[in-house]
Amino acid sequence: MFTGLIQKIGTVKRVSRGSGLVLEIGFTPWTRPLEEGESVAVNGVCLTVVKFDATRFTADVLRETESRTGLGELVPGAKVNLERALRSGDAMGGHIVQGHVDTRGKIIDKIPKGRDFQLRVRCGRVLAAQSVLKGSITIDGVSLTISAIGDDYLGVDIIPTTAKETTLGLKKVGEMVNLEGDIVGKYIAKTAKSSGLTEDKLLAAGFI
Repeated sequence: MFTGLIQKIGTVKRVSRGSGLVLEIGFTPWTRPLEEGESVAVNGVCLTVVKFDATRFTADVLRETESRTGLGELVPGAKVNLERALRSGDAMGGHIVQGHVDTRGKIIDKIPKGRDFQLRVRCGRVLAAQSVLKGSITIDGVSLTISAIGDDYLGVDIIPTTAKETTLGLKKVGEMVNLEGDIVGKYIAKTAKSSGLTEDKLLAAGFI
């Protein structure tokens, strides 16, 4: 499990394709060294450390993961967001992030708002329906608060610190990003659908 608070921006050192995709990611050393077999989120995708040294690690990427995320499009030199898995006792500063990408989204607008800016991302109707204003969304591994929502898009406001310490400050309109919706929202949507619960029924019962 992760929190969506990015710890480092890494650099893709090597991309290889034999029987499957393998990524080698470079990074500035962590205070606590990596361990073989531990999980690291790369642009919001949970990967397992296969090999490592003080400044780089290698991870295998499942074909299923490659098909659902943008990891297969990475090239040497690309910048990626990195977060190590949450350990028992660590502070929970963002929100619950599984590292399981739901879908890919396309940046459709980048709106200046004083010192900040808003990213608008087309996410599809399913993810938009599972999301709520002021709820949480993970974009390329970054925990963000939803500040705008439509039938098939979400908007998030980015402060200067987030723009500087993650790759979101480098993103341009038209680029694709990995999206993971709030796990709580997904469970509620699943339960509501299976039970036949609708907005009209809630309204009739006086809950809305």
